[in-house]
Amino acid sequence: MKNSSGISVRVLGDYGPFSRIGKSIGYQVTIGESCYLIDCGSPVFQKFGGHGLKTVKGLIITHCHDDHKRWFSDFALFNRYAPDVEHRLHLMTSERINQELDEGSSPALSRSLDADCKRVIDIAYEEYVEFTSIAPKPKYRIERKLEKDGVSRLVVVDRKGCPLPPDRAKIFIGTSGVPRLLFRDPPSGEWVEPECFYPFSSKTFYEGQQTLFRDNEGFTIEAINAPVWHGVPSIGVKFCTGEETLIFSADTNHDLELWTEMYSLKIPQNRRISDAEFEEQGVIFGDINDYIERIWSEERFRDAEAAFRDAIVIHDIFLRKSVVHTDYRRLNHTTLDRTKTILTHSPDKMTSEWLLSAAEKEFRVSGDTFCEVVNNRDLPVIGDYFHKEDGKYYVCFKNSSGRHSVYERDGVLSLSTDPFRGEGNLLSNIDIYEDINGQYFPLIEEKLSHYSCRPDGRVELLEYDDNGSCGRIVEDARPGLTKVFLSRN
Repeated sequence: MKNSSGISVRVLGDYGPFSRIGKSIGYQVTIGESCYLIDCGSPVFQKFGGHGLKTVKGLIITHCHDDHKRWFSDFALFNRYAPDVEHRLHLMTSERINQELDEGSSPALSRSLDADCKRVIDIAYEEYVEFTSIAPKPKYRIERKLEKDGVSRLVVVDRKGCPLPPDRAKIFIGTSGVPRLLFRDPPSGEWVEPECFYPFSSKTFYEGQQTLFRDNEGFTIEAINAPVWHGVPSIGVKFCTGEETLIFSADTNHDLELWTEMYSLKIPQNRRISDAEFEEQGVIFGDINDYIERIWSEERFRDAEAAFRDAIVIHDIFLRKSVVHTDYRRLNHTTLDRTKTILTHSPDKMTSEWLLSAAEKEFRVSGDTFCEVVNNRDLPVIGDYFHKEDGKYYVCFKNSSGRHSVYERDGVLSLSTDPFRGEGNLLSNIDIYEDINGQYFPLIEEKLSHYSCRPDGRVELLEYDDNGSCGRIVEDARPGLTKVFLSRN
């Protein structure tokens, strides 16, 4: 590995899918001279501009929810039609996600006009996208075959295109109309949904060849699936330099108690047809969950348990019960290490004891630790609590005589600041500082005052009255707070 000075992560967007802030998911990862994007839900053209996008070596998509891939087709169109771009969009993901992107982007990409604008032409997806799989290929897949009678049928085939008999694999078509694969696990004889049941390390369902992508800087990129539980086909992403390991866990419900139940509990089948009919039919309509006997394998559970070991993790979070995201109240039921985790994809308003990310923040992973990058300087991450609200970011420090407080109710934290008065059990008195480009300034409660960042990077406190406004330079409190915080920790 060349001298990379660690792994740099710039947060392009980290709010939830229904945020009024509007900064959906995206991250820029830079190692040495190599730059990659993780997801493109945030407005990449606004963040990079055309010239900046030309420097991106690859786009990694974790799954096909719009808040993670919203700008995908525009990015592909840019690479094709921008006059000074001579390469296709380099997409890195799994085969399944690539297939979904192909199908989903067809209305935007599949047709255009020829060079003289006189004819409508078809354009193949591959003319826009150079796809690299960073996940192992499944040994079996659903394929549509045209039979001799002219009728097309769905069949399960292996990598050579040979059909599997119905006692080994079946196709389920539910109310969504999307075919799903039901597979008989050879060791146990149980019927499972293989994309959920097996980790990428499984030789039963996945081919065993190396799927690491190695950048010319010497680091590797690979997909992981064991700890990623989101409902739709999804991957996590691991960057390894030899000294640093950084993992984006992607949207997931991370809960050890839930995972344990999924691998250990055998589910009684609720078949709607007789055993004989079930055995002989290759395509079944109904609910696949009536026929699955186990959700996860023990192999997947063990891989999931170990996935984040010795890594810095960027992990999504949500408040209260979320079906497809990790519940903040359940973080103590995960394998995550608070000192090595950055929480992301959070709601518009949230208070946390764990570090929260924010759009435009930059972090650097060095060895087994990370810091925040502010004005090209590496600064230690400090703070007892972190708060996001109305698009602003706040850092809170414990102080027995502090003017404000942190409360806990049903595992959710809140602050005693207006207009949302804190409720529940008092955890601590605090001082609150507004974070502006990594600089810290005391919380302003007066409605006719606010901070403003000047072009030279300095921050002014602007105050308004009936006669107009005036401003004065205020100094960054972060250096002094750092000394105090580190001395007591």
